[in-house]
Amino acid sequence: MASYYNNETIVYLNGEFINATEAKIDLYSQSLHYGYSVFEGIRSYKTVNGKTKIFKEVEHYDRLKRSAEALNMPYHWTSQELIDATYEILKRNNLQDAYIRPVVYAPANMKFDTNEKSFIVIEAWLMQPFLGEKLLRVMTSSFQRPNPKGFKIHAKAAGHYVNSLLASQEAKAQGFDEALLLDINDYVAEAPGANFFYEKDGELFTPALGNILPGITRATILELCAEMNIRVEEKLFAVEELKKADAAFFCGTGAEVIGFESLDNYKFPLNWNESVSRKIQIAYKKLVVEDCSETQRHEDTKKHREVPV
Repeated sequence: MASYYNNETIVYLNGEFINATEAKIDLYSQSLHYGYSVFEGIRSYKTVNGKTKIFKEVEHYDRLKRSAEALNMPYHWTSQELIDATYEILKRNNLQDAYIRPVVYAPANMKFDTNEKSFIVIEAWLMQPFLGEKLLRVMTSSFQRPNPKGFKIHAKAAGHYVNSLLASQEAKAQGFDEALLLDINDYVAEAPGANFFYEKDGELFTPALGNILPGITRATILELCAEMNIRVEEKLFAVEELKKADAAFFCGTGAEVIGFESLDNYKFPLNWNESVSRKIQIAYKKLVVEDCSETQRHEDTKKHREVPV
């Protein structure tokens, strides 16, 4: 049996809390045959005061709705309804530090017609950072991100992730930890399941929106940069520019913030522990476990400004 669940695991399925071993999907679902579903990756944390907190739960469930609507999938749940159900799932499974996966999926339909209804399941399980905690050896993938004119690229749709699987599997088969994908114009895009930043001379740079998933963690990093007075620029850039960078990292709900050791065997020269990127990694971890009051965060920001990079 997969480690994601056991005989005691409870999931939320279409308004009911049931045992995971009893959950079923129609084998004629458009989701199974055509990858026609949308999902979210969400994390909950045990905060410093011992409570369970889902990080940016409203933003995630609002995006789930937008993704479903972008794919013409009927959607009749409110974000608050699903947030309440998620907290109940965590409680029933005795989870605090958890990864949460809601999926909106389609009924039986072997045609390409629009459906009259959708189904939803919410699952949760223990998961360490998706890409581990060691600095990553990354390669530029031979796979490109899909053409945004061919997909609703801003939607977190299951079918898009065939591209992610192929890119990640290619990288690991060649001895790397993960892939970095380019877009159709050969500009840097993102990882198979995370957004990307690089650091140069104490400033951060990240691909502009358009050919990437607008990540919630990415948006959080931009917020932290504003609070910490770290300059960040969203722009288009080629992979050659990265071979002159000081440091780089991926960020995403599953991956959190994880630094690079190298890209295509180019070793980033800046000591990770001395980088602005590392400061962001620390600030993000403090934020998700609420290990920092607003007063303390302002003090940390002040200290950061006083320390030359």
